[in-house]
Amino acid sequence: MKILLTSDQYAPTVSGVVTSVLNLQRALERQGHSVRVLTLSPDVRGRREGDVWELGSLNAGVVYPGVRFRGLTVGAAVRELTAWGPDIVHSQCEFSTFPLAKRIARACGAPLLHTCHTVYEDYTHYFCPSRRCGHWLVRVFTRRVAAGCDMLIAPTPKIEALLRGYGVSAPVRVLPTGIEMDAFTRPPAPAAQAALRAALGIPAGNGVLVFAGRLAKEKHIGELLACRAALGDVPVTLLLVGDGPARPELERKAAALGLAAPQVVFAGMAPPAGIAAYYRLVDVFLSASVSETQGLTYLEAMACGLPLVCRADGCLAGVLQNGRNGWQYRTVDECLAHVRALLQNEALRRQMGAHSAAIVRERYSAQAFGEGAQALYRELLAQKAAR
Repeated sequence: MKILLTSDQYAPTVSGVVTSVLNLQRALERQGHSVRVLTLSPDVRGRREGDVWELGSLNAGVVYPGVRFRGLTVGAAVRELTAWGPDIVHSQCEFSTFPLAKRIARACGAPLLHTCHTVYEDYTHYFCPSRRCGHWLVRVFTRRVAAGCDMLIAPTPKIEALLRGYGVSAPVRVLPTGIEMDAFTRPPAPAAQAALRAALGIPAGNGVLVFAGRLAKEKHIGELLACRAALGDVPVTLLLVGDGPARPELERKAAALGLAAPQVVFAGMAPPAGIAAYYRLVDVFLSASVSETQGLTYLEAMACGLPLVCRADGCLAGVLQNGRNGWQYRTVDECLAHVRALLQNEALRRQMGAHSAAIVRERYSAQAFGEGAQALYRELLAQKAAR
């Protein structure tokens, strides 16, 4: 098959959407499909690099940090990709590249799928002062996107239920994003790990708790700081891997709680190719977010053999199994109790970490992701042929 993936974000940007697109692209190519990508350039100049078309774009950070909108010059890329004649067009973002995905799909008579990567209800504070009005806008916008698609893909049952609650017209299928296992199961180099720990200023005897992801309001990272503060003088470091608009506020909150390095370490952004090295320093993965569609960092940590302690959320169904590979919590006190239990019991950490790795291998590999996408593509092509 010839498959066109469209996305407003692409490498070298670091995000869950980009990881999902790259993993899908690689998995489909390994299956023998021809894959091309339409995305946005990091500047006003459009370009093509191999099978990736980048459209010139403008900074729209006033709407949401890191967002870009495409410019007006798109004709050449659209003409070239239409002439290529994709069998399937698979959109990954609802804004700049989505109208072009629709245009190319219609011109080629190709089915159009769209993966819903973001719970926009949790981001309304960025663009609307009224939460109620923001939620209404999200529902109307989502229904409009769905009306132009032959199928919507939800990464988890949580998002499937949300979409059905909006009353979308397109059929909805659940397809979890898979991860590239090799990067996370490769044995670590002890010297490199020791050097990274030293560079981060984490004492050799300290336990380590990690959050990996965007430092933003909707991630509720303040809960994790409160948990670390409640641990008092226990020799453990809370390692925050990532960056984002909430970092200055979080640094102030940490100081107000009396937390300083090495009790809490703001590591900044980690390169995707090197994120596994951070997980391997760690004893427990933490998250307080309830804004995830799936949460790929959960799967990455699990693939590295970590137990999880995460705020209860629908995206964790089938991923975090209470008492088997960690716990879901509902209060900071519950979080604290689970963290203490894991820090005090190395055998329990190892047992739960082994269960984490087994769950990822069985259900969330990139190969399974590619095979699932291919099955949906074939379903739509069969429906097209029947019509």
